[in-house]
Amino acid sequence: MDPFKIIEVKESVFANNNQQADALRQRLRGEKTFLLNLMSSPGSGKTSTILRTIEQLRNEMAIGVMEADIDSAVDADKIAQAGIRTIQIHTGGACHLDAEMTAQGIDAFGTGDLDFVILENVGNLVCPAEFDTGAVKSAMILSVPEGDDKPLKYPLMFSTVDVLLINKIDCLGYFEFDADAVRERAKKLNPDITVFEVSAKSGQGFGAWTDWLRGEVKKWNS
Repeated sequence: MDPFKIIEVKESVFANNNQQADALRQRLRGEKTFLLNLMSSPGSGKTSTILRTIEQLRNEMAIGVMEADIDSAVDADKIAQAGIRTIQIHTGGACHLDAEMTAQGIDAFGTGDLDFVILENVGNLVCPAEFDTGAVKSAMILSVPEGDDKPLKYPLMFSTVDVLLINKIDCLGYFEFDADAVRERAKKLNPDITVFEVSAKSGQGFGAWTDWLRGEVKKWNS
């Protein structure tokens, strides 16, 4: 007999989380609400990208934003000032959202009357990639100043998302950044990934991004 019992906690946690995520997606399907999980490093332009996206879609669909941070309500304030319904989720020190946290946020937020909800996850490229939040689709932002080597350093993030937004392309002339190399590296990790080059500052490239969103929201809510 073994002198002690071994419990695979991580595997158990992930299995339970995946079950909760599937249940949340079923709920969102019933409500006809499309939830997008948006991830990135701090400073990549998540909130600016959300605001630019809302600007292009707000007259076509009912939109809400769920902001997740370890602390503060800075980003939620910016979204609220734009006239968009929002809620702030404090993770209590956790570096990511999981399905249970997301469900709690949705319970408090109330999404039954919303067509499209953006979940701005906690800013980092490690922990958020490990947990299914229950979102319908996941996207990440890689900004030009961060460098083109990130798919090599954080492969799981690039492997799990549906969309990669290369943001701040208006800065390409100021940084050594090879967008083609990023595409190649991301596609090698995730052949099904869709890549858009955008500038949240100027709006460049947002037409293609919002066209993709329109199609996905329509499919989910039909």
